Amino acid sequence: MQVIEYGNKGEGKTVKRAVVDTGHVMDRVRLIVNAVMERGDCALYDYTGKFDGYILTGDNIRVAQNEIDEAYSRAGRATIMALKHARRNIKKFHMQQLGSIRKSWKTKTDEGIEIKSRAVPIESVGCYVPGGRASYPSTVLMTCIPARVCGVKRIVVVSPPPISDEVLTAAKICGVDEIYRVGGAQAITALAYGTEKIRPVDKIIGPGNAYVTAAKMLVYGTVDIDMPAGPSEVLIIADESANPRFVAADILAQAEHDPNSLCVLATDSRALCKKVESEIEEQRPKLKRSEIIGKALENFRVVLTQDIAHAVDFANDYAPEHLEVMTKNPQGVAGKIRNAGAVFIGHYSPVPAGDYASGGNHVLPTGGAAKFASGLNVTDFLKFTSQQRITREGLKKIRKTVTKLAQKEGLDAHARAVEVRFGK
Repeated sequence: MQVIEYGNKGEGKTVKRAVVDTGHVMDRVRLIVNAVMERGDCALYDYTGKFDGYILTGDNIRVAQNEIDEAYSRAGRATIMALKHARRNIKKFHMQQLGSIRKSWKTKTDEGIEIKSRAVPIESVGCYVPGGRASYPSTVLMTCIPARVCGVKRIVVVSPPPISDEVLTAAKICGVDEIYRVGGAQAITALAYGTEKIRPVDKIIGPGNAYVTAAKMLVYGTVDIDMPAGPSEVLIIADESANPRFVAADILAQAEHDPNSLCVLATDSRALCKKVESEIEEQRPKLKRSEIIGKALENFRVVLTQDIAHAVDFANDYAPEHLEVMTKNPQGVAGKIRNAGAVFIGHYSPVPAGDYASGGNHVLPTGGAAKFASGLNVTDFLKFTSQQRITREGLKKIRKTVTKLAQKEGLDAHARAVEVRFGK
């Protein structure tokens, strides 16, 4: 555990995220993207066999309805009830979020000029659900529920094979239209450009590894994407009132995601640092993913501040994906946070609650992107179109302005398109 001082005594010392050399990843992904564009499904079959060790064919690339139903029956009542409980909360949050948006409104900018804004759902969305180290039915919930709430007509899930019963069950509960046994950069390419078996979509969302992220960045422009995501991260602001067991448990929960997960504790209490370190050593051996956690903890940093105000300054500079506030006045501290993907306030608001069932979305900006980006939300599934109705009198009011600006830009045809309506 590395301790870094921050504040007047350590001004300028901050926690730097690791700089990842993505050049070789992007080069490899370009080859995959080009292969899928040229060879279609055949490339998907080859890459799935190579990377996932799974024999993919035209007959099994799409998960059949009877397979989904069988997975649902195997999932068990407790799992189904948990998924439905989570769905209820996630749906309620996003319904409220949608209700707060003025989906249709109009205004008069001048006499005879009326402009209307209208929100229209994206027609099709591809949701990437990671596989590999773990099964992620929660990702199905977080990506598919807001899409359905917004009225997206076609929702497609892609995931590396074999796809778990829990993921298929979550897809059934969310009303997913199509599920394909394809992962990695090849799945992203198929969603963007289409193949013989997979029709293209309009937007791709969902987390993934460096190859998935690189593919999303390469296909952006052909389709929209939610965001380029990096390793998951948590920053915990805590003072002496925090329970060190809670803090350690939350750090370990974050660390078990991936060896590259980032965990930072910002505190003004040296005593808390020592207690948290002791708790981590005690709790870690009891966990199944202890090896992964151990590698992730190599990235664990403690930022020792003069006071909580400096911890807030650090947090706003760091702009974490997840931010927990465990202090005497957590609401007051949270109110000063400007840059964070999601903020968890108080001693009983751990990040895993938001990962699964509290209702907020867990697809969030990483790597400091919270300074300018938002987490996945209903606006990601809507397009806002303007409709303009201008009468002759309205056009006459702005005639001189349009003509003058068009002439200044050297676009005489623009000016003429207005003047011709007045007999010139």
